Amino acid sequence: MNDTPPPAEQPRNPLHGVTLEAMVRALEAHYGWAELARQIPIRCFTHDPSVNSSLKFLRKTPWAREKVESLYLFMLREHRRSQRNAG
Repeated sequence: MNDTPPPAEQPRNPLHGVTLEAMVRALEAHYGWAELARQIPIRCFTHDPSVNSSLKFLRKTPWAREKVESLYLFMLREHRRSQRNAG
């Protein structure tokens, strides 16, 4: 039997339940590969970028994944801020 407790609810964590793939796709849709490569200059974004190659690299490179997560959080904050100002 599996005795591990279920994961704790994290209602205040904006990354909870968001997959790395969803983050990469959202960042690419928002910034485009060229701007994403400028913001986070890593090879998987600068040379023949794709979601699959990025995921492969980011899953085994914690420091790069942290940069992607930080940029994703920044994008969410900017989006919320612009919505608040527009309304």
